[in-house]
Amino acid sequence: MREYLSLLRQNANYRNLWLGSVISFLGDWFNLIASAELISRLTDSGLAVSTLFLVRFLPLFLFSPIAGVLADRFNRRNIMILTDVLRALTVFSFLLIQSADQIWLFYLLTFTQFTLSALFTPAKSAVLANIVAKEDLVTANALDSFTWSTMLALGAFAGGAVAAVFGVDAAFVADALTFLLSAIFISRIILPERDRAESYGGGGWLQFIDGLRYLRLHRFIFAISLVKAGGSLAWGAINVLEISYANDYFADSLSRLGSMLNLAATGAATLGAIYFVSGLGTGLGPIFMRRWLGDVQRRLMLGILIGFIMLTVGIYGLSVAPALPLFLLMSFIRTVGSGTVWVFSAAMLQMIVPDQYRGRVFSTEFALLTLTQSISIFVAGYLLDTAGFDTRQVTVVSAATAAIVTVLWAIFYFANVSSDDLDKRISRRQESSSADLV
Repeated sequence: MREYLSLLRQNANYRNLWLGSVISFLGDWFNLIASAELISRLTDSGLAVSTLFLVRFLPLFLFSPIAGVLADRFNRRNIMILTDVLRALTVFSFLLIQSADQIWLFYLLTFTQFTLSALFTPAKSAVLANIVAKEDLVTANALDSFTWSTMLALGAFAGGAVAAVFGVDAAFVADALTFLLSAIFISRIILPERDRAESYGGGGWLQFIDGLRYLRLHRFIFAISLVKAGGSLAWGAINVLEISYANDYFADSLSRLGSMLNLAATGAATLGAIYFVSGLGTGLGPIFMRRWLGDVQRRLMLGILIGFIMLTVGIYGLSVAPALPLFLLMSFIRTVGSGTVWVFSAAMLQMIVPDQYRGRVFSTEFALLTLTQSISIFVAGYLLDTAGFDTRQVTVVSAATAAIVTVLWAIFYFANVSSDDLDKRISRRQESSSADLV
């Protein structure tokens, strides 16, 4: 952990970005628990829960292309500050939702919140390489993943307690305040000047097309940008299914703890425990994988393959787990895999994509990720509500999808690591990227 602490101590810009993330991530998980609890209280439909996740993800797909252009054209710090402030105002508006006939307004506000998140996320992903040295990018991404997962572990469990003891309104207020605190920390970041002249001919639409042209000409980079999208075809549905497992299968498994916190009736204690273990997996997995495999691109690609294998095994394990302890173990294995896939693919893109295209590449990656995640969630809701599948059967479908994605990545991996000079070839691609597009 020494190198992670050293990065925080020595790099003030990254430290402020990280502190903003800590606070914002904590609020995110308060929000998710409160939103799921509110939907469950006001409706009794698996499709309603699926719709919640769809309105959280679809804006990320629809507006990510615009976000990428903005992140490459304008000051990325200012974009993050503005979207944080607007998200705080939006989440405060959640307090207006008091009855089932206002669900449409809740979905609209959630859609607005995640539209703003679509503008924030590519800017943050792109700015990381502006404030962190190339040799520290894997370290920074692993620390970000650990932070996200730690806040998942702590925030989800605490969010479940707050929502049950103090009500969902208290959780929404806490989330809104975290966005304002995040904006304060981000405002303290000092960004270096960027050379943006090469990529700004024409209007915003032409700039977006230029970003797609960049990916078409650099198919290896395009393949890396598809990694998260492929994984989300499998793990997207788990977001919906975990709520079902917590409420319908293991709601009484933490009855003693639930009684202490008045949570047993809704299964929120079990859902918090699932998120807690998932947070440990996504946080610790990339750190230990990096220590084992190292930072070079060839080894990062191997880590992604191992991550996909663990993702497949973990998801299938969820479908057959007879009791909560085994379910939690499979959740840990699954999230070690998904966390490794997420961190290693992001670090590779930050290493090899030129700064003037980084925002658009990350926005395209994010759009594809949210599209496949939305598809996965919609299919899960359809199978549960219309096709007559139960939760475990839908989980098996997700595991089969993960297995297919794993095989496809294995083919790509072995096709690209057959030569010992992979890292040199990647470096040449990076050096020639701008020249290829002039």
